[in-house]
Amino acid sequence: MKIFNRIVSLLLASRRARKSLRSIALVVSALGLAIAVNACATNPTVEQSSANSSPVAQTQPVSDSASETAATKTYAEDGIAISGADAVAYFTEETYVPGSSDYTHDWQGTTWQFSSAENRDLFAANPEQYAPEYGGFCAWAVAEKNTLVPTDPNAWSVVDSKLYLNANQRVQDNWVKDIQGFIAQANDNWPTLAQ
Repeated sequence: MKIFNRIVSLLLASRRARKSLRSIALVVSALGLAIAVNACATNPTVEQSSANSSPVAQTQPVSDSASETAATKTYAEDGIAISGADAVAYFTEETYVPGSSDYTHDWQGTTWQFSSAENRDLFAANPEQYAPEYGGFCAWAVAEKNTLVPTDPNAWSVVDSKLYLNANQRVQDNWVKDIQGFIAQANDNWPTLAQ
């Protein structure tokens, strides 16, 4: 920081440099934003299989108890929800278990994969019980950055019988520092992000 302050002081000494400083400040601001987004989105343990398999948010209408139609988004890659993870296994086996294309269920416009027919049937009977909060997007990013970020199925927690996924283990480590606070903030942010 001292070096940066020294550079700024030197630049301000020159009238001509002040104009350059404004341009530099814009670049530094943009770089800072890119670093912040990348810190949440970087996922060193999961690699994309191809350039065309980028995550997408799929929006589908969902009926609520008041019979009103609201839109929600679900984290999906190539139409497969939450990176193909078996959402039920987080509850029954208390670990991440990859799903299989042999056991699928379509819900909210995406295909959910499961490791067994039993898990598929449990999910189909009550998807809201097993589906992750915030459409399977990074719970910490929904709370802290008010944005949608893809998740790593290895970075997860079940709190009060609800599944929360995060972008990576580093983000998960931040998440556990104030889970209840992050949940409260994410619950406030989610309605806008879900549209």
